[in-house]
Amino acid sequence: MRKIVFPPISQASEDGLVAIGGDLETDTLLTAYSQGIFPWPLSVDFPLAWFSPDPRGVLEFSEIYLSRTLQKVMKKELFEFRYNQSFLEIIKLCAVVPRKDQPTTWITPQIIEGYHRLHKAGYAWCVGAWQGQRLVGGVYGVKLGKFRSGESMFTLEDNAGKLCLLYAIALFEEEGIEWLDTQMVTPVVETLGGTYIPRETFMEKLKLAISQT
Repeated sequence: MRKIVFPPISQASEDGLVAIGGDLETDTLLTAYSQGIFPWPLSVDFPLAWFSPDPRGVLEFSEIYLSRTLQKVMKKELFEFRYNQSFLEIIKLCAVVPRKDQPTTWITPQIIEGYHRLHKAGYAWCVGAWQGQRLVGGVYGVKLGKFRSGESMFTLEDNAGKLCLLYAIALFEEEGIEWLDTQMVTPVVETLGGTYIPRETFMEKLKLAISQT
């Protein structure tokens, strides 16, 4: 069995860079996430980079904010949501669907392959929004014990991705999970009440969540 070693996150650079290089095998990803580290390739042409930013973005489920507009959309039941189905299709769409706040994608072919393996091993989750036979929104993330992360989402119909996230959160709450690691507070996460916390606080929450089954 391989021994995967990352530098201590206390040695991370100002922007949270912990290490460069390595691979995206399942044991590498599990070791990284258990230490508060995640991969974030800067581009297809640059080496694989690993980050543990300080502060860290999180979404506390007890603090979620739903605008009146979003509540009205939810009542319309425009989509059918499916949990842990079509993972590969969802992550591929996350890679190619354009975002206003993100001109390029960090989801390289290697990321797709690595997280697909992670999903097949039972350590990654996804939710898709469907209109008939068409997949119009999705989100995926990592799961370890009662730790959950949200890695990326896509939207082809208004609010579809955001509603996938809320659907996932409802499922997580039923499991006794209380928060989501968002890594950064994106505009979507911010509208839902996401916030930054010190990395030290995040690590305490992470260790507790991973220890729970």
